[in-house]
Amino acid sequence: MEAGPDLHYARTSDGVTIAYQVLGRGPALVWLPSLGNLRAQWRVPVLRAAYEHLARSMTLVLYDGRGMGSSERRIDPNELGIDAHLRDLDAVVTAAGLETTTLLGYYHSAATAIAFAAEHPRQVTRMVLFGGAARLRDAMSPVQTQALLSLVDQDWDLFADTAAHAWLGWAAGESGRLVAEGFRSAAAPSVAKAWFAAGAAIDVTDRLPEVAAPTLVLHRQGERQIPVEVSRRLAEALPHGRLVELAGSSPTLFMANARGDLELVTRFLTGGDVVPPAVPAATPADGVTARELDVLRLLAAGESNAGIARSLGITVHTVERHTANLYRKIGARGRADATAYALRRGIA
Repeated sequence: MEAGPDLHYARTSDGVTIAYQVLGRGPALVWLPSLGNLRAQWRVPVLRAAYEHLARSMTLVLYDGRGMGSSERRIDPNELGIDAHLRDLDAVVTAAGLETTTLLGYYHSAATAIAFAAEHPRQVTRMVLFGGAARLRDAMSPVQTQALLSLVDQDWDLFADTAAHAWLGWAAGESGRLVAEGFRSAAAPSVAKAWFAAGAAIDVTDRLPEVAAPTLVLHRQGERQIPVEVSRRLAEALPHGRLVELAGSSPTLFMANARGDLELVTRFLTGGDVVPPAVPAATPADGVTARELDVLRLLAAGESNAGIARSLGITVHTVERHTANLYRKIGARGRADATAYALRRGIA
């Protein structure tokens, strides 16, 4: 299970093979892909925990878009617009046998979720959108984003590292390395370049009035990534849209406040409730010290003892001492228990 559940394959109407995974039980949720590689993403502890949490309440469907990850890599780079993304999603929904579904549109795929919901009003029951826009160039226009995208053609490895660390805010260390590897292995640089270029031309603004599904628009980005006005305009343009601004500026879900984000998304998608997450306390109970909390955050992010030592500027022996004290205080038998504790407390 290191790379997640077994892969299944769907065939699009234009003959492209799409890899997808299914896990969990309950109402369906399709998490639409942005630039990424499912098998690599499963190796990132925070993402793996998010997938497994969502699958406790829902049937979670994940897939790699055309040209990405385990899906067909040899594709026509001119076929990466909205119609192609809709064919990918339709193929997965059909192959998975989903009569109704909720959607999670993440960054680039938010526009695809909007268009699909507009075309299938009886099939899509609710949506959560994060980090995107109906007109994708609105989400891609900030100066920092444009600087990042300029690296795609210049230095693919540098783009992957910069996207993971400087743009998305993953700390240096094992988890950050794995996220960067997810970007690096997602697609050939030429496909990624064409994918971003096609994305800048995607505009589904005219489809917004046709979306019948209640939609939760979440925002947690700094001005350098996506200004809140972009998310606010999107929520206001949707007939049943609602904006929730999440605390902090880390431009990703399920990392800065994993427990709060997961509970918010799960409650909305399964029952329509919108309860904005509380800001997690600076320290947990159980007598955990500030330094032990630093160790716990890095441990839950998948860092090795050596990586924690480097990040905190302490010795490996000191990390081992803090870890032993931490395990005793929170009743953890090992890293898995400590990570689960961190997620429950909104620390990870």
